[in-house]
Formats: sequence, structure tokens, C-alpha cells
Amino acid sequence: RANAGPLPKKILVTGAAGRTGNLVFSNLLNDPRYEPVGLVRSEKSAKKLAKDVKCGLDQVCVCDITKVDGEGINSALPNGIADAEAMIICTSAVPKLMKRTILKQFLKVPLNVLTGKKPFNFRGLRFRYQPGQQPEKVDFYGQVSQINLAKKLGISRVVLVSSMGGTDPDNFLNVIGKDENGNGDGDILLWKRKAEKYLVKSGLDYTIIHPGGLTDTPGGVSKLVLDVDDKLMVRNKKSISRMDVANLCIASLSFGKGIKISFDCVSEEVEQGIPIPPAKQTLYDFVATAKTANYSL
Repeated sequence: RANAGPLPKKILVTGAAGRTGNLVFSNLLNDPRYEPVGLVRSEKSAKKLAKDVKCGLDQVCVCDITKVDGEGINSALPNGIADAEAMIICTSAVPKLMKRTILKQFLKVPLNVLTGKKPFNFRGLRFRYQPGQQPEKVDFYGQVSQINLAKKLGISRVVLVSSMGGTDPDNFLNVIGKDENGNGDGDILLWKRKAEKYLVKSGLDYTIIHPGGLTDTPGGVSKLVLDVDDKLMVRNKKSISRMDVANLCIASLSFGKGIKISFDCVSEEVEQGIPIPPAKQTLYDFVATAKTANYSL
């Protein structure tokens, strides 16, 4: 069974301006046991985050994780992070919808209806990543730089929010960013998994979380289901609340030394009146099974 250790006090949350990172940072701010520091990419993001979560700008650091030197570590570390004890990585490349593909799919609606297909083909939409923000840069090199930073700071535990589906190169998420011929910047799950392998080999204690589809719904209202190696991909419902993912991140901070685990997670509805175990209990029960992801797949 997982052993609990002394709680780390100062927590570095990267990607704190994102939707999941914002929840992690906000929850830590509201917990007197922790002193979180949010890492964001720009001054604009820093000001917006401080306003959203009602914290001081001294609790937010600006650092673009994609702009690093050859060693993967920023030459000048941001102020205020030198004594961080744990790191929660919530950074991820975010694609932008190419608007012309919406029109293209709408024009196909009449023919699709006549031929018995779904009127609007959402899979026909195309996305692109902004220059310098593609998966290879953000989800691999950017995360490698953060893992190296954790080692440089003497951080012993890293929590990494990744994604389910990493064992399948043909997962549709890997197509995002590519054109109809398969060219372009994509393969987001493959780059994420490559970064995970780097963390696994780093020598650090880690928790790698592979959530299913993320939803902006309340946390703690559905039962959390944990497993490994994309076994949960066969389920009809493969989603989970961002808040539940944030709760799993924070629960991971209580692990004692030596715990290294990687798992998938989704949620499922339960009948009214049935108690829902909190994220920490679900996580500790899962650790007791000794399951973790197989990175040889």
C-alpha cells in the first residue's frame, strides 16, 4: 500500500494559466498546507491568472518553457521557485481550429444527408498549432526542460498531467495539426508519451496521470475509475472532470518517498445515495494494486 510522507510545502504548478492548471493552482492556494507558485508563459497570462484566482503577482512567475538552452534548462531561473519541493506539470500544446474547414464541412451536409451519412463530419475539421507551440516543442522538449528544472531545483516528486490514448499511434488526436495528406505538426500523444518515458528514467519520484476527455463539470460527483495501458478506452464514457484531475494531482503530493506510478483515469455515474470515494482514497487504493503503465507497449 502507498505510504504517506511529509507534505511538500512549496509547489510549482506549470501551465497554471490553462484550464486544468488553473484549477490545480487555485485549489492549492485555498489549502493552507501549501504555498503554490504558478508558472505561465507571458505577462498577460500572469495578470489574468492573478485576477482569476485572486492572488498576488508575486505568486506567479513568467517563463516560456519552449525557450530553453541546449541543456533544456533556462539559463536564468524565475525568481521565487528556488525552494520548490514538488512540481505539477499541466502544460500542453493547444490547437486552433482552422475556420475554413467549418465552411467546407457545412457544404458537404446536403450530400451527406442524401447518402445516409452523419450530416456534419466533425472529424473532417482541421486544426493547427501556433508557430513554436506544436506538440514536439511543448509536450516533449518543453516537458523535458521542466523535468530537468525539477532535478536542478532538487525537487523529488513530479506530477505530470498527460493524456489517455498514448499506446495507440493511430489515435485520432495524433491527426490534429496535420493536413489531409498527413503532413504537418501533430502526434501529440506520441510526444507526450516520449516525455513520460523521460520522466520515468529521470530517477525522480513521479505520478503520471492519463485522463480521458476533459470536461468543465463539477468534481467529486462521479466515481473515479483508474486503470493502465489504455484499457479504459473500450468504455462508452471516457471522460473526466478537470476538477477531479486536479484533485488527483493534489492527492499525489502526499505520497511518501519511492512511489512511482502512471495510470489512466475516467469517471462513471453512480446511483443516487451511493457514497463516492474521494480522489485520495481512490488513488491510494489503486496504488495498493501495484499496477502502473507498461512503457514497453
